[in-house]
Amino acid sequence: MAEEKTRVDFNAPKSLVERADSVVEILDISRTRLLIDALEDELEELANDTEFRRRLGDAYYQGRVDYETVEAILGREEAMRMKLLRSSIDRTPAEPRLGDGPPSDEAFYDGDVPEWRDEESNA
Repeated sequence: MAEEKTRVDFNAPKSLVERADSVVEILDISRTRLLIDALEDELEELANDTEFRRRLGDAYYQGRVDYETVEAILGREEAMRMKLLRSSIDRTPAEPRLGDGPPSDEAFYDGDVPEWRDEESNA
């Protein structure tokens, strides 16, 4: 099934458009095809760029971009990894507390405290 398309209109320097038109004529492709290929190549390169990935991660952890955006750019596996990391960052670890201090040995062992002896002392 073909993906839905959306029309994009933008201004570009005339010299750049002329260069693009020269290339599409040589390659015998449409200007649209050239632009789509260029965008896909650039997005793929960014997805593999360490600095971009760091910036995307920062934006995600700060709530400036959502999970779907990360998934669209980096893929599901990487997005899930970031989601798990984010949830661990947001979590406040439970801090165990002992109200009256540690229990006595008798209370902990529920009766007599077993005494360990090595094999030599038992002989």
